[in-house]
Amino acid sequence: MTFRMSRRGPAFRPLFFAALVCWGCVSLATIGCTSEEGAPAAEALQSADSSASSNGLDGNQRPQHSADDGETPEHDDILLRRAGNAPYVAVEVPDLGTRRQGIDWPGFLGPNHNSKSPERGIRWPKQGPPIRWTMPLENSYGMPSISRGRLFMFDRRGDRAELICVHSETGQPIWKQGYRTNYEDYYGYNSGPRCAPVIDGDRVYTFGVEGMLRCHRVTDGSLLWSTDTASEFGVVQNFFGVGSTPVIENDLLIVQIGGSPPGSPAIHSGQVRSNGSGVVAFDKFTGQVRYRLGDELASYSSPVLATIDGRRWCFVFARGGLLGFEPASGTLDFHFPWRARILESVNASNPVVVGDRVFISETYGPGSALLRVRPGAYEVLWSDARRGRNKAMQTHWNTPIHHKGYLYGSSGRHEANAELRCIELATGKIMWSQPDLGRCSLLYVDDHFICLTEYGELLLLRVNPEKFDVVSRLVLRRRGNPARQPAGVPPARLLRPPAWAAPILSHGLLYVRGADRLVCLELIPEPTAAASSP
Repeated sequence: MTFRMSRRGPAFRPLFFAALVCWGCVSLATIGCTSEEGAPAAEALQSADSSASSNGLDGNQRPQHSADDGETPEHDDILLRRAGNAPYVAVEVPDLGTRRQGIDWPGFLGPNHNSKSPERGIRWPKQGPPIRWTMPLENSYGMPSISRGRLFMFDRRGDRAELICVHSETGQPIWKQGYRTNYEDYYGYNSGPRCAPVIDGDRVYTFGVEGMLRCHRVTDGSLLWSTDTASEFGVVQNFFGVGSTPVIENDLLIVQIGGSPPGSPAIHSGQVRSNGSGVVAFDKFTGQVRYRLGDELASYSSPVLATIDGRRWCFVFARGGLLGFEPASGTLDFHFPWRARILESVNASNPVVVGDRVFISETYGPGSALLRVRPGAYEVLWSDARRGRNKAMQTHWNTPIHHKGYLYGSSGRHEANAELRCIELATGKIMWSQPDLGRCSLLYVDDHFICLTEYGELLLLRVNPEKFDVVSRLVLRRRGNPARQPAGVPPARLLRPPAWAAPILSHGLLYVRGADRLVCLELIPEPTAAASSP
Protein backbone atom coordinates (compact mmCIF):
# COMPACT_ATOMS: atom_id res chain seq x y z
CA MET A 1 0.00 0.00 0.00
CA THR A 2 1.35 3.39 -0.92
CA PHE A 3 0.71 6.62 0.92
CA ARG A 4 0.90 9.21 -1.83
CA MET A 5 -1.53 12.00 -1.20
CA SER A 6 -4.37 11.71 -3.67
CA ARG A 7 -5.83 15.12 -2.92
CA ARG A 8 -5.39 18.02 -0.56
CA GLY A 9 -7.86 18.42 2.24
CA PRO A 10 -9.46 21.80 2.85
CA ALA A 11 -7.31 24.12 4.88
CA PHE A 12 -8.33 24.74 8.44
CA ARG A 13 -6.70 26.26 11.45
CA PRO A 14 -3.85 24.53 13.22
CA LEU A 15 -4.55 21.16 14.75
CA PHE A 16 -2.14 18.77 16.26
CA PHE A 17 -0.63 15.48 16.40
CA ALA A 18 0.74 14.75 19.83
CA ALA A 19 3.90 15.88 20.16
CA LEU A 20 3.20 13.75 20.50
CA VAL A 21 4.17 13.81 20.74
CA CYS A 22 8.54 11.48 17.39
CA TRP A 23 15.44 10.97 10.90
CA GLY A 24 17.01 11.20 7.67
CA CYS A 25 19.05 10.33 4.69
CA VAL A 26 22.31 12.25 5.16
CA SER A 27 25.95 11.45 5.60
CA LEU A 28 26.79 9.95 8.96
CA ALA A 29 28.71 12.96 10.21
CA THR A 30 25.87 15.38 9.61
CA ILE A 31 23.82 14.44 12.64
CA GLY A 32 25.62 17.52 13.92
CA CYS A 33 25.31 17.23 17.71
CA THR A 34 27.18 20.07 19.36
CA SER A 35 28.62 20.27 22.82
CA GLU A 36 28.25 23.32 25.04
CA GLU A 37 31.58 24.57 23.70
CA GLY A 38 30.19 24.47 20.17
CA ALA A 39 32.55 21.74 18.92
CA PRO A 40 31.22 18.77 16.94
CA ALA A 41 30.23 16.01 19.33
CA ALA A 42 31.38 13.27 16.97
CA GLU A 43 32.83 12.77 13.51
CA ALA A 44 31.08 9.52 12.63
CA LEU A 45 28.04 7.48 13.47
CA GLN A 46 27.75 3.73 13.50
CA SER A 47 24.88 2.99 11.13
CA ALA A 48 22.99 -0.25 11.47
CA ASP A 49 22.00 0.01 7.81
CA SER A 50 24.88 1.97 6.27
CA SER A 51 26.78 -1.08 5.02
CA ALA A 52 23.66 -2.35 3.27
CA SER A 53 22.23 0.91 1.96
CA SER A 54 23.61 0.42 -1.54
CA ASN A 55 21.99 -2.97 -2.07
CA GLY A 56 18.67 -2.41 -0.29
CA LEU A 57 19.51 -4.47 2.78
CA ASP A 58 19.09 -3.52 6.40
CA GLY A 59 21.65 -4.09 9.14
CA ASN A 60 20.57 -7.73 9.53
CA GLN A 61 21.32 -8.35 5.84
CA ARG A 62 17.67 -8.97 5.01
CA PRO A 63 15.53 -7.15 2.44
CA GLN A 64 14.76 -3.69 3.75
CA HIS A 65 11.05 -3.01 3.87
CA SER A 66 9.73 0.47 3.27
CA ALA A 67 6.28 1.95 3.10
CA ASP A 68 6.50 2.47 -0.64
CA ASP A 69 8.40 -0.53 -1.98
CA GLY A 70 5.52 -2.99 -1.99
CA GLU A 71 7.39 -5.70 -0.08
CA THR A 72 5.89 -7.77 2.69
CA PRO A 73 7.37 -6.97 6.11
CA GLU A 74 9.72 -9.79 7.14
CA HIS A 75 9.59 -11.40 10.56
CA ASP A 76 12.38 -13.92 9.96
CA ASP A 77 14.77 -11.63 11.85
CA ILE A 78 13.30 -12.83 15.12
CA LEU A 79 14.72 -16.29 14.46
CA LEU A 80 18.12 -14.79 15.11
CA ARG A 81 16.94 -14.25 18.68
CA ARG A 82 14.51 -17.16 19.18
CA ALA A 83 15.00 -20.85 18.40
CA GLY A 84 11.63 -22.39 17.61
CA ASN A 85 9.37 -21.80 20.59
CA ALA A 86 12.24 -21.15 22.97
CA PRO A 87 11.73 -18.28 25.42
CA TYR A 88 13.02 -14.91 24.34
CA VAL A 89 16.53 -14.26 25.66
CA ALA A 90 17.34 -10.61 26.15
CA VAL A 91 20.63 -9.13 25.07
CA GLU A 92 22.64 -7.39 27.79
CA VAL A 93 22.48 -3.61 27.45
CA PRO A 94 25.53 -1.92 28.99
CA ASP A 95 24.72 1.27 30.86
CA LEU A 96 26.51 4.13 29.08
CA GLY A 97 25.36 6.73 31.59
CA THR A 98 27.65 8.25 34.18
CA ARG A 99 25.00 10.23 36.07
CA ARG A 100 23.75 8.03 38.91
CA GLN A 101 20.96 10.24 40.24
CA GLY A 102 17.55 10.30 38.61
CA ILE A 103 15.55 8.04 36.30
CA ASP A 104 15.31 6.95 32.68
CA TRP A 105 12.55 8.37 30.45
CA PRO A 106 11.64 5.35 28.30
CA GLY A 107 8.56 6.60 26.44
CA PHE A 108 6.00 9.31 25.80
CA LEU A 109 5.46 11.49 28.90
CA GLY A 110 7.84 9.39 30.98
CA PRO A 111 7.77 6.10 32.88
CA ASN A 112 4.27 6.74 34.26
CA HIS A 113 2.96 8.49 31.12
CA ASN A 114 1.94 11.57 33.13
CA SER A 115 4.73 14.09 32.43
CA LYS A 116 5.81 14.02 36.09
CA SER A 117 9.37 13.40 37.27
CA PRO A 118 10.32 12.25 40.80
CA GLU A 119 13.75 13.90 40.56
CA ARG A 120 14.63 16.69 42.99
CA GLY A 121 17.26 19.38 43.44
CA ILE A 122 16.65 21.64 40.44
CA ARG A 123 18.95 24.63 39.91
CA TRP A 124 17.81 27.54 37.75
CA PRO A 125 20.32 30.42 37.81
CA LYS A 126 19.40 33.84 36.47
CA GLN A 127 20.82 33.01 33.03
CA GLY A 128 19.02 29.67 33.01
CA PRO A 129 20.34 26.10 33.24
CA PRO A 130 23.62 25.51 31.37
CA ILE A 131 23.35 24.03 27.87
CA ARG A 132 25.22 20.72 27.52
CA TRP A 133 24.65 19.91 23.85
CA THR A 134 22.29 20.43 20.94
CA MET A 135 21.25 18.39 17.92
CA PRO A 136 19.67 19.64 14.67
CA LEU A 137 16.38 18.07 13.58
CA GLU A 138 14.60 18.20 10.25
CA ASN A 139 11.03 16.91 10.18
CA SER A 140 9.28 15.58 13.27
CA TYR A 141 7.17 16.68 16.20
CA GLY A 142 7.95 14.17 18.95
CA MET A 143 10.42 14.06 21.82
CA PRO A 144 13.16 11.48 22.34
CA SER A 145 13.15 8.64 24.84
CA ILE A 146 16.07 7.74 27.11
CA SER A 147 17.38 4.56 28.73
CA ARG A 148 20.76 3.44 30.11
CA GLY A 149 22.66 6.40 28.76
CA ARG A 150 21.16 6.23 25.26
CA LEU A 151 18.81 8.80 23.74
CA PHE A 152 16.61 7.70 20.85
CA MET A 153 15.24 10.33 18.46
CA PHE A 154 12.80 9.55 15.63
CA ASP A 155 13.18 12.08 12.82
CA ARG A 156 12.75 12.35 9.06
CA ARG A 157 15.30 13.64 6.59
CA GLY A 158 14.45 13.65 2.92
CA ASP A 159 12.52 10.49 2.11
CA ARG A 160 13.78 8.50 5.11
CA ALA A 161 12.36 8.15 8.61
CA GLU A 162 15.28 7.42 10.90
CA LEU A 163 15.74 6.29 14.46
CA ILE A 164 18.90 7.93 15.77
CA CYS A 165 20.68 6.75 18.91
CA VAL A 166 23.10 9.11 20.66
CA HIS A 167 24.71 9.29 24.09
CA SER A 168 22.14 11.00 26.30
CA GLU A 169 24.72 12.99 28.27
CA THR A 170 26.92 14.21 25.41
CA GLY A 171 24.99 13.83 22.16
CA GLN A 172 27.77 11.60 20.79
CA PRO A 173 26.30 9.51 17.92
CA ILE A 174 26.08 5.73 18.40
CA TRP A 175 23.96 4.35 15.53
CA LYS A 176 21.06 5.10 13.22
CA GLN A 177 18.52 2.97 11.39
CA GLY A 178 15.76 3.94 8.97
CA TYR A 179 13.47 3.24 6.07
CA ARG A 180 12.02 5.05 3.07
CA THR A 181 8.73 6.86 3.43
CA ASN A 182 6.66 8.94 1.02
CA TYR A 183 4.02 10.17 3.47
CA GLU A 184 2.68 13.66 2.77
CA ASP A 185 0.59 15.60 5.25
CA TYR A 186 -2.85 16.61 3.99
CA TYR A 187 -2.66 20.07 5.55
CA GLY A 188 0.92 21.07 4.85
CA TYR A 189 2.42 20.29 8.27
CA ASN A 190 5.79 18.59 8.26
CA SER A 191 5.67 14.96 7.19
CA GLY A 192 7.94 13.47 9.84
CA PRO A 193 7.12 11.22 12.81
CA ARG A 194 4.78 12.40 15.53
CA CYS A 195 5.39 9.54 18.01
CA ALA A 196 8.13 9.10 20.60
CA PRO A 197 10.24 5.90 20.57
CA VAL A 198 9.25 3.30 23.18
CA ILE A 199 12.11 1.55 25.02
CA ASP A 200 11.62 -1.81 26.71
CA GLY A 201 14.75 -3.59 27.94
CA ASP A 202 16.95 -4.40 24.94
CA ARG A 203 14.35 -3.30 22.39
CA VAL A 204 13.15 0.06 21.09
CA TYR A 205 9.95 0.50 19.07
CA THR A 206 8.96 3.20 16.59
CA PHE A 207 5.58 3.96 15.02
CA GLY A 208 5.94 6.05 11.88
CA VAL A 209 3.56 8.68 10.56
CA GLU A 210 2.71 6.38 7.62
CA GLY A 211 1.99 3.43 9.92
CA MET A 212 5.25 1.45 9.95
CA LEU A 213 5.64 -0.28 13.32
CA ARG A 214 9.22 -1.44 13.94
CA CYS A 215 11.24 -3.10 16.69
CA HIS A 216 15.00 -2.56 16.92
CA ARG A 217 17.75 -3.83 19.15
CA VAL A 218 18.82 -1.07 21.53
CA THR A 219 22.53 -1.82 21.37
CA ASP A 220 23.13 -1.67 17.62
CA GLY A 221 19.85 -0.80 15.90
CA SER A 222 19.35 -4.21 14.27
CA LEU A 223 15.80 -4.62 12.98
CA LEU A 224 14.03 -7.43 14.85
CA TRP A 225 10.59 -7.15 13.24
CA SER A 226 8.39 -4.69 11.39
CA THR A 227 4.74 -4.43 10.36
CA ASP A 228 3.10 -2.10 7.86
CA THR A 229 -0.03 -1.49 9.94
CA ALA A 230 -1.69 0.67 7.29
CA SER A 231 -1.55 -2.16 4.77
CA GLU A 232 -2.28 -4.99 7.21
CA PHE A 233 -5.29 -3.36 8.86
CA GLY A 234 -6.61 -1.16 6.04
CA VAL A 235 -5.93 2.18 7.71
CA VAL A 236 -7.27 5.16 5.79
CA GLN A 237 -4.78 8.03 6.06
CA ASN A 238 -5.87 10.19 8.97
CA PHE A 239 -5.88 13.99 8.93
CA PHE A 240 -2.27 14.14 10.17
CA GLY A 241 -1.16 10.55 9.72
CA VAL A 242 -0.26 8.38 12.72
CA GLY A 243 0.38 10.15 16.02
CA SER A 244 -0.43 7.80 18.91
CA THR A 245 2.60 6.39 20.75
CA PRO A 246 2.22 2.70 21.76
CA VAL A 247 2.63 1.38 25.31
CA ILE A 248 4.11 -1.82 26.78
CA GLU A 249 2.09 -4.07 29.09
CA ASN A 250 4.02 -7.20 30.12
CA ASP A 251 4.71 -9.04 26.82
CA LEU A 252 2.26 -6.91 24.80
CA LEU A 253 2.80 -3.83 22.66
CA ILE A 254 -0.57 -2.04 22.68
CA VAL A 255 -1.11 0.18 19.65
CA GLN A 256 -3.95 2.41 18.49
CA ILE A 257 -4.50 1.38 14.84
CA GLY A 258 -8.04 2.23 13.63
CA GLY A 259 -8.29 0.25 10.40
CA SER A 260 -11.22 0.22 7.98
CA PRO A 261 -12.86 -2.27 5.56
CA PRO A 262 -11.47 -2.62 2.00
CA GLY A 263 -12.59 0.07 -0.41
CA SER A 264 -13.17 2.69 2.27
CA PRO A 265 -13.29 6.32 1.09
CA ALA A 266 -10.86 9.05 2.14
CA ILE A 267 -11.02 10.51 5.64
CA HIS A 268 -12.51 13.80 4.38
CA SER A 269 -15.62 11.97 3.17
CA GLY A 270 -16.84 11.55 6.72
CA GLN A 271 -17.88 8.00 5.78
CA VAL A 272 -14.87 6.05 7.09
CA ARG A 273 -15.82 3.18 9.40
CA SER A 274 -13.86 0.84 11.66
CA ASN A 275 -13.17 -2.81 10.98
CA GLY A 276 -12.77 -3.63 14.67
CA SER A 277 -9.07 -2.81 14.89
CA GLY A 278 -9.34 0.37 16.93
CA VAL A 279 -6.70 -1.07 19.28
CA VAL A 280 -4.35 -3.92 18.43
CA ALA A 281 -2.07 -5.77 20.86
CA PHE A 282 1.10 -7.27 19.38
CA ASP A 283 3.50 -9.76 20.89
CA LYS A 284 6.33 -7.36 21.70
CA PHE A 285 8.98 -9.99 20.84
CA THR A 286 7.64 -11.19 17.47
CA GLY A 287 5.15 -8.62 16.20
CA GLN A 288 2.40 -11.25 15.98
CA VAL A 289 -1.14 -10.00 16.66
CA ARG A 290 -2.49 -11.19 20.02
CA TYR A 291 -5.86 -9.43 19.93
CA ARG A 292 -7.77 -6.51 18.46
CA LEU A 293 -10.74 -4.58 19.82
CA GLY A 294 -12.88 -1.49 19.38
CA ASP A 295 -15.04 -0.23 16.53
CA GLU A 296 -13.07 2.97 16.47
CA LEU A 297 -10.74 4.99 14.26
CA ALA A 298 -7.42 6.26 15.57
CA SER A 299 -6.84 9.54 17.34
CA TYR A 300 -3.67 11.38 18.37
CA SER A 301 -3.98 10.43 22.04
CA SER A 302 -1.78 7.61 23.36
CA PRO A 303 -2.92 4.61 25.42
CA VAL A 304 -2.65 4.98 29.19
CA LEU A 305 -2.20 2.06 31.61
CA ALA A 306 -3.33 2.08 35.23
CA THR A 307 -4.13 -0.15 38.20
CA ILE A 308 -7.51 0.55 39.83
CA ASP A 309 -8.60 -1.43 42.89
CA GLY A 310 -6.08 -4.14 42.09
CA ARG A 311 -7.12 -4.57 38.44
CA ARG A 312 -5.14 -3.48 35.39
CA TRP A 313 -6.78 -1.12 32.92
CA CYS A 314 -5.91 0.44 29.60
CA PHE A 315 -7.61 3.63 28.45
CA VAL A 316 -7.56 4.77 24.84
CA PHE A 317 -9.11 8.12 23.91
CA ALA A 318 -9.88 7.15 20.31
CA ARG A 319 -11.36 9.24 17.52
CA GLY A 320 -14.93 8.84 18.74
CA GLY A 321 -14.50 8.51 22.48
CA LEU A 322 -12.88 6.72 25.41
CA LEU A 323 -12.31 2.96 25.43
CA GLY A 324 -11.70 1.23 28.76
CA PHE A 325 -10.50 -2.38 28.69
CA GLU A 326 -8.50 -5.08 30.45
CA PRO A 327 -5.09 -5.05 28.71
CA ALA A 328 -4.04 -8.70 29.18
CA SER A 329 -7.08 -10.17 27.42
CA GLY A 330 -8.41 -7.23 25.42
CA THR A 331 -11.82 -7.50 27.12
CA LEU A 332 -13.71 -4.25 26.53
CA ASP A 333 -15.37 -2.72 29.60
CA PHE A 334 -16.97 0.33 28.03
CA HIS A 335 -16.98 2.94 25.30
CA PHE A 336 -17.79 6.53 26.30
CA PRO A 337 -18.62 8.69 23.23
CA TRP A 338 -16.75 12.03 23.31
CA ARG A 339 -15.95 13.95 20.15
CA ALA A 340 -16.73 17.25 18.47
CA ARG A 341 -19.48 17.18 15.87
CA ILE A 342 -17.37 18.80 13.17
CA LEU A 343 -15.62 16.39 10.78
CA GLU A 344 -12.22 18.07 10.90
CA SER A 345 -11.57 17.53 14.58
CA VAL A 346 -9.29 15.25 16.56
CA ASN A 347 -8.82 13.94 20.09
CA ALA A 348 -5.15 14.32 21.01
CA SER A 349 -4.76 14.72 24.77
CA ASN A 350 -4.07 11.61 26.87
CA PRO A 351 -6.54 10.46 29.54
CA VAL A 352 -5.47 11.40 33.08
CA VAL A 353 -6.14 8.66 35.63
CA VAL A 354 -6.48 9.59 39.33
CA GLY A 355 -7.63 6.70 41.52
CA ASP A 356 -10.79 5.36 39.91
CA ARG A 357 -11.46 8.60 38.03
CA VAL A 358 -10.50 9.29 34.41
CA PHE A 359 -10.32 12.81 32.98
CA ILE A 360 -10.49 13.42 29.22
CA SER A 361 -10.40 16.65 27.25
CA GLU A 362 -10.50 17.92 23.67
CA THR A 363 -10.58 21.38 22.10
CA TYR A 364 -13.00 21.33 19.13
CA GLY A 365 -16.35 20.95 20.83
CA PRO A 366 -17.49 19.25 24.04
CA GLY A 367 -14.40 20.05 26.12
CA SER A 368 -13.72 17.93 29.22
CA ALA A 369 -15.37 15.16 31.23
CA LEU A 370 -14.54 13.29 34.41
CA LEU A 371 -15.63 9.66 34.74
CA ARG A 372 -15.59 7.18 37.59
CA VAL A 373 -14.88 3.71 36.18
CA ARG A 374 -15.45 0.17 37.36
CA PRO A 375 -15.35 -3.18 35.55
CA GLY A 376 -17.96 -3.07 32.81
CA ALA A 377 -19.27 0.44 33.48
CA TYR A 378 -18.61 4.13 34.02
CA GLU A 379 -20.30 7.07 35.73
CA VAL A 380 -20.05 10.68 34.53
CA LEU A 381 -19.08 12.85 37.51
CA TRP A 382 -19.11 16.10 35.54
CA SER A 383 -18.76 17.25 31.96
CA ASP A 384 -18.44 20.40 29.86
CA ALA A 385 -21.10 19.23 27.40
CA ARG A 386 -23.76 21.67 28.60
CA ARG A 387 -21.55 24.52 29.73
CA GLY A 388 -21.63 26.37 26.44
CA ARG A 389 -18.56 28.55 26.14
CA ASN A 390 -17.77 28.36 29.85
CA LYS A 391 -15.93 25.06 29.65
CA ALA A 392 -13.51 23.98 32.36
CA MET A 393 -10.71 22.95 30.04
CA GLN A 394 -10.25 22.31 26.32
CA THR A 395 -6.85 20.74 25.78
CA HIS A 396 -5.49 20.53 22.26
CA TRP A 397 -2.52 18.16 22.19
CA ASN A 398 -0.97 18.72 25.60
CA THR A 399 -1.86 16.32 28.43
CA PRO A 400 -2.83 18.04 31.70
CA ILE A 401 -0.83 17.24 34.83
CA HIS A 402 -2.60 16.27 38.03
CA HIS A 403 -1.16 17.36 41.35
CA LYS A 404 -2.89 17.23 44.73
CA GLY A 405 -6.44 17.50 43.45
CA TYR A 406 -5.83 20.01 40.65
CA LEU A 407 -5.19 19.76 36.92
CA TYR A 408 -2.81 22.09 35.09
CA GLY A 409 -2.79 22.36 31.31
CA SER A 410 -3.11 24.52 28.22
CA SER A 411 -6.73 25.15 27.23
CA GLY A 412 -7.61 26.44 23.76
CA ARG A 413 -7.53 25.51 20.10
CA HIS A 414 -5.50 28.39 18.68
CA GLU A 415 -2.44 30.21 19.93
CA ALA A 416 -4.43 33.45 20.22
CA ASN A 417 -7.09 32.05 22.57
CA ALA A 418 -5.06 29.45 24.44
CA GLU A 419 -4.56 29.86 28.20
CA LEU A 420 -2.54 27.97 30.76
CA ARG A 421 -5.17 26.93 33.24
CA CYS A 422 -5.59 25.33 36.67
CA ILE A 423 -8.87 23.58 37.46
CA GLU A 424 -10.16 21.60 40.40
CA LEU A 425 -10.36 17.96 39.34
CA ALA A 426 -13.40 17.03 41.41
CA THR A 427 -15.63 19.82 40.07
CA GLY A 428 -14.02 21.37 37.00
CA LYS A 429 -13.92 24.75 38.77
CA ILE A 430 -11.42 27.11 37.12
CA MET A 431 -8.91 28.31 39.69
CA TRP A 432 -6.91 30.58 37.36
CA SER A 433 -6.08 31.16 33.70
CA GLN A 434 -3.04 32.79 32.12
CA PRO A 435 -3.13 34.00 28.48
CA ASP A 436 -0.28 34.98 26.14
CA LEU A 437 1.63 31.70 26.32
CA GLY A 438 0.16 30.14 23.21
CA ARG A 439 -0.46 26.40 23.38
CA CYS A 440 2.15 25.50 25.95
CA SER A 441 3.29 22.21 27.47
CA LEU A 442 4.32 21.29 31.01
CA LEU A 443 6.74 19.03 32.88
CA TYR A 444 6.38 18.61 36.65
CA VAL A 445 9.56 18.30 38.74
CA ASP A 446 10.48 19.21 42.33
CA ASP A 447 7.27 21.15 43.10
CA HIS A 448 7.70 23.23 39.93
CA PHE A 449 6.54 23.18 36.35
CA ILE A 450 8.88 23.60 33.41
CA CYS A 451 6.61 25.35 30.92
CA LEU A 452 7.53 25.51 27.22
CA THR A 453 5.48 27.93 25.14
CA GLU A 454 4.88 27.17 21.49
CA TYR A 455 7.07 30.18 20.70
CA GLY A 456 10.09 28.48 22.30
CA GLU A 457 10.20 30.38 25.61
CA LEU A 458 10.87 28.47 28.84
CA LEU A 459 9.23 29.39 32.15
CA LEU A 460 9.89 28.04 35.62
CA LEU A 461 6.63 28.06 37.59
CA ARG A 462 5.80 27.19 41.17
CA VAL A 463 2.98 24.67 41.41
CA ASN A 464 0.27 26.82 42.92
CA PRO A 465 -3.50 26.26 42.58
CA GLU A 466 -4.19 29.82 43.75
CA LYS A 467 -2.30 31.77 41.10
CA PHE A 468 -0.01 31.70 38.07
CA ASP A 469 3.32 31.81 39.93
CA VAL A 470 6.37 32.63 37.78
CA VAL A 471 9.89 32.12 39.11
CA SER A 472 11.82 32.79 35.91
CA ARG A 473 11.48 33.22 32.15
CA LEU A 474 14.14 32.24 29.63
CA VAL A 475 14.75 32.41 25.90
CA LEU A 476 17.57 30.10 24.80
CA ARG A 477 19.95 31.84 22.40
CA ARG A 478 22.55 30.57 19.98
CA ARG A 479 26.16 31.10 21.00
CA GLY A 480 28.34 33.00 18.58
CA ASN A 481 31.24 35.38 18.30
CA PRO A 482 30.25 38.56 20.22
CA ALA A 483 32.48 40.61 17.95
CA ARG A 484 30.34 39.66 14.96
CA GLN A 485 27.00 40.23 16.66
CA PRO A 486 25.36 43.55 15.62
CA ALA A 487 24.96 45.96 18.50
CA GLY A 488 21.56 45.78 20.15
CA VAL A 489 20.56 42.62 18.27
CA PRO A 490 20.31 39.50 20.45
CA PRO A 491 21.60 36.17 19.09
CA ALA A 492 19.08 34.00 17.28
CA ARG A 493 16.78 31.75 19.28
CA LEU A 494 17.80 28.14 19.72
CA LEU A 495 14.18 26.98 19.80
CA ARG A 496 12.27 28.10 16.73
CA PRO A 497 8.49 27.76 16.76
CA PRO A 498 6.49 25.67 16.74
CA ALA A 499 7.69 24.19 20.04
CA TRP A 500 4.83 21.77 20.59
CA ALA A 501 6.39 18.86 22.49
CA ALA A 502 6.47 18.72 26.29
CA PRO A 503 9.93 18.92 27.94
CA ILE A 504 11.40 15.73 29.40
CA LEU A 505 13.90 15.06 32.21
CA SER A 506 16.29 12.17 32.75
CA HIS A 507 19.14 11.93 35.27
CA GLY A 508 19.11 15.65 35.89
CA LEU A 509 19.25 16.61 32.21
CA LEU A 510 16.37 18.59 30.71
CA TYR A 511 15.56 18.11 27.02
CA VAL A 512 13.49 20.59 25.02
CA ARG A 513 12.89 21.00 21.31
CA GLY A 514 11.62 23.48 18.78
CA ALA A 515 10.93 23.10 15.09
CA ASP A 516 14.46 22.11 14.11
CA ARG A 517 16.62 21.53 17.20
CA LEU A 518 16.86 19.41 20.34
CA VAL A 519 18.59 21.09 23.30
CA CYS A 520 19.97 19.39 26.42
CA LEU A 521 20.38 21.46 29.60
CA GLU A 522 21.59 20.50 33.06
CA LEU A 523 18.65 21.18 35.38
CA ILE A 524 19.86 19.12 38.36
CA PRO A 525 23.63 19.10 38.94
CA GLU A 526 25.21 15.74 39.69
CA PRO A 527 26.27 15.56 43.35
CA THR A 528 30.01 15.82 43.96
CA ALA A 529 31.84 12.82 45.34
CA ALA A 530 32.27 14.56 48.68
CA ALA A 531 28.61 15.53 48.91
CA SER A 532 27.34 12.07 48.00
CA SER A 533 29.61 10.12 50.37
CA PRO A 534 28.10 9.05 53.75
